[in-house]
Formats: sequence, structure tokens, C-alpha cells
Amino acid sequence: MSDDLASATALELSQMIRTKRVSPVEVVTAALVRLERLEPSLNAFVTVTPDLALEGARRAEATLMAGGGDLPPLLGLPVSVKDLIAVKDVRATFGSRTLARAVAGFDAPVVERLRASGACIVGKTTTSEFGCKAVGDSPLTGITRNPWHLGKTPGGSSCGAAASVAAGVTPFALGTDGGGSIRIPAALTGLFGIKAQFGRVPVFPTSATPTLAHVAPIARSVRDAAWLLMSIAGFDGRDPAAVAEPIPDFLGACDAPVDGMRIAWSETLGYALPTAEVSGLTRSAVEVFERLGCRVEPISHVMDDPIDIWMSEFYAGAGTRLRRALIETRDLLDPAVAEILERALEQSLENYYAMVFKRYEFRETMRSLFQRYDLLVSPTLPVAAFDVGRNCPPELPDRGLVSWVSYTYPFNLTGQPAASIPCGLTTGGLPVGLQLVARVNREVDIFRAAAAFEAARPFPRLAESALSGERA
Repeated sequence: MSDDLASATALELSQMIRTKRVSPVEVVTAALVRLERLEPSLNAFVTVTPDLALEGARRAEATLMAGGGDLPPLLGLPVSVKDLIAVKDVRATFGSRTLARAVAGFDAPVVERLRASGACIVGKTTTSEFGCKAVGDSPLTGITRNPWHLGKTPGGSSCGAAASVAAGVTPFALGTDGGGSIRIPAALTGLFGIKAQFGRVPVFPTSATPTLAHVAPIARSVRDAAWLLMSIAGFDGRDPAAVAEPIPDFLGACDAPVDGMRIAWSETLGYALPTAEVSGLTRSAVEVFERLGCRVEPISHVMDDPIDIWMSEFYAGAGTRLRRALIETRDLLDPAVAEILERALEQSLENYYAMVFKRYEFRETMRSLFQRYDLLVSPTLPVAAFDVGRNCPPELPDRGLVSWVSYTYPFNLTGQPAASIPCGLTTGGLPVGLQLVARVNREVDIFRAAAAFEAARPFPRLAESALSGERA
């Protein structure tokens, strides 16, 4: 993609398409060219779908030229889909050698909505195996790299989605989030990523972690994420948890005032161990909200670490779904993933349900907290991006595959809306994210606060330095 198109937001590209300054075919072709050029460095895609993308672009161009009536909202815009989401007649590998040849027989609801909105799917992006790690590698696809520094991880499990958007291949992408898998890579690659209220975006086929999983957008701007979310949200009867209410105006919320918003700020949530640079950058970011007129109240202890509750639910579900693979083809699995799934399956039924009830208690604790606040703000992660090939950052040697992320998984347990927005760069030039958590069903509060923050503290649109080979 030319530099102008690669750095443009989705809303900017849409305006260019609708005013016929550029055609959908030109936009999608440029995206595919950029993808091909950068893929050897990033390794962000499992499967590239140029025929599917160009077919959609030609259809969008015909619709545009025919004129008349309202145009589909995402007409002619290139987008990618994480390889945990079904796209009909396209490989669905889940990042695993055990499913290397699997092909989806139908579209997930979100993909149906992408097509209906006029978006053009350029490919399926990489994931850690079955979404079970918070970094960007799998036995099937190898290592996906961070465009801010090719020697660093982009985070996971939506690693390819984040790497490709940060590098300007597409303006936005669809990932998933069962413990932070959209917010983690958003933080490490300088993007805005949001998991909406649980059930706001339908999930089907049923996830291996059905009470935790979200399909979620990631983008280079807050408004682009709001726009994409509006196109994929809404009730679908195939998801029993789907929210049955009208889709809020997330894009309109980006223009709402923030003066007087009540914000709880917690640097550690009560247990996390952020680095000095993360602490400094996120504290500085919170001061922006105070200057914008928000009422910020520091809170040192929000909760005890709920990692045991989350692990009991997430890995028991994934382990049960993958039991056959664990027995018959364990040698094909990521060893770290296989080990933690096996341990999860050893828990007793009594222990599992003890954790289920603890989860309900935890949800009530958070509900009570949010009676006093509109948002809870914290670092998204305790660290910036670390070296590829590692499962955990060296700063946190006592944490595990997901427990190292510290801040994100609690809000999969509650189902609340939660997002990450970039808030600065370390001295090493790596992005740091700020997490915004809202009350149940109040994504609009995240969008108004995030849009105001983005305007007050702009962030670079593209991570170009690593891609030029300066920091490989």
C-alpha cells in the first residue's frame, strides 16, 4: 500500500472511496501488495485470500458506480480475520498443526456481517495455538514479529492482527479476547483494541472457552474501532449469550464530552508489578484525564489476583475441547500449551465449581465498585514488548503463560467492556498501553474517554522504523 493509503484511517479511506478519489480495487490491491512485501518480516498471516479480497473490491466498486441508495458502511475497506474465526472455504487452523488442513464450512456471524458491510477480507491472521498463550508464536506458523522492533513479540494471542494493522497492511482487523488477547497485542504494538460487553458481538461456533471469549476489533484509531464494532455487534440467536438490545452509537460516543467523568486509577490493581517505565508512562497518561476535567481517584487495592479463577475456567474448557489431541497427537502441540492443559484437566469437579462460585463473588465485587465510577483505568500490561521466543517476560519470572499479563484477564471473568489505548513509548521506542474498563453495557464511556485522550495525546499511526530494517 502506498504510504498515504497505509497510514490512512478506515474512515479516511472510506471518504476517499466514496468521493471516488480512489477505487476499492486500488485500495485492496495496495493492501495486498503491502502484505506481500512485509509478510517475510512480520509473519502475520496464516492464509492470504487475494481472490476473496479482490472479488469483494470489484463488487464494492460496482456498487459504488451504480449509485443510488445508502452504501454499505465498510464498502471497499480491507480487513483481516484472526484464525480462530470461521471464514467459509478458508483454512481454520487455530494455529495448530493438528488442524493444518482444516477448512471452515461456513462464515461466523461476524464474517457474515463484514461481507454485508462491504469489507474485503485479505486473509486469516496468526494466533498462538488455540489462543492459549499471550505471545505471538505457534508450532504451525512459527514466530510473528512486532513491527516496532522485529526482535520483540507483538503479544497474543491476536498477534497477526496487531502486527499487520500496526504495519499498515489494513486499517483494522478482527481478533479475539478470552483473557486479554486483543488488549495485550494492542498495548505492545501501539494500537487501540476493545473487547465489548460480553455477548455484544456474537461468537459462533461455540468457543472452547464460551463464558470468556469475545470477538473484538483492533485499529490504529479509536473511531475506526468504534465503526468496525458497530458493524459486527448485535444479537444473533446462535450465541446464547448474545446481548438482545439495540447497538449503541459507539462512533457518536467518540464526540461526547468527558468533563465530570468519574475515574478510578489503579497502578497495580492490588497485585501487579509494573516496570518503572510502565508506571511512569501510565501515571502521566492519567494526568491527561484530569486536565480534560475528569475526577480521578487513586485506588491502591482493587482486588486480589483472580488468576486461579480464570485459569480454572479457561484451560479446563480448552483442555476438554482438546482432550483427544492431547492423547493422540501431543507431540504436535506447543509443549507449554499441552502441559498447562493437562494440569487443568487434573482439577476435581469440586475445585472447578469452587472457582465458579468465586467468580460470581468477584463479579459482585466489581459491580459494587462501578457504582461509584464510570471507568477503572490501569496499565494494560506490566511490561513493554520483550524478545520473541519467550513465553513470559524476563521481568516476571514467577508468572505463567497468561498470568504475566496481570491486568487483562479479570475483566473477562466479569464480562465488562475493556480496552487498551497507546499512551507513550519507552526509552527503547516500544509502545505502552493504558487499559480503560467500563461498567456493564457501557462501552460508550470507553469510547468518549478514549477519543478525548487520543486527541489530547496523539500516537504515531504506523510503526515504520523496524520495517525498514533499522531494528531487526
